[in-house]
Amino acid sequence: MTNNFTRWSICLLAMLSILPSVFGLYFYLEGSEQKCFTEELPKETMVTAHYSAEEWDEQTKTFTDNKDIMIEVIVDELPSGNRVYSQKLSRKGKFTFTSAESGEHGICLYTSTSGWFSSTKIRVNFDMEITDIMDNDSDTPDSALSDLALRIRELNHKVGDIRREQSYLRDHEMDFRDKSEATNGHTVIWTIVQLVVLAVTCAWQMRHLRSFFESRKMI
Repeated sequence: MTNNFTRWSICLLAMLSILPSVFGLYFYLEGSEQKCFTEELPKETMVTAHYSAEEWDEQTKTFTDNKDIMIEVIVDELPSGNRVYSQKLSRKGKFTFTSAESGEHGICLYTSTSGWFSSTKIRVNFDMEITDIMDNDSDTPDSALSDLALRIRELNHKVGDIRREQSYLRDHEMDFRDKSEATNGHTVIWTIVQLVVLAVTCAWQMRHLRSFFESRKMI
């Protein structure tokens, strides 16, 4: 019974591992308000986002399409601030960018048609899919591949994702180690400075006391 449960667990994990990372959300923009969120991405990872924007109609009390709506998308690497993607897009469509380096990326969206004091309410539906850049490098159509070949290719891509994730974790570990060593170095230097100041203070006090006793002819 335990062996059967283990095999089913392994199969379930394998099926989940080959699925791409996808998430969807929606949010509201009012006037020139900007919405930003961060996503931690490995190096050379392709992100494809589908979006649609609808404007609130006070007369019908519903969100309706407005062809004049423009959405501006900005993607920056954090904390360096390097600009990865910047584009003004229509009210509905998709955009794609590829991460050049591992780390957090800030994704910001805002409407470029509203004025500074506009109170227009916009609802933005946003779906983002994160895939390995190797997924789009195959020249063989999926229809020409067998199920086994597809699974092998997907597992190979997943192994590549795991390797990139491990490389990203190693980079984080190296940064943490460098910061720890720098902190320890500063602590040692500060301790030495304190000891030097304490020694100088003691020497000055001893000299002052000696001068005091000599002036009193006590020694």
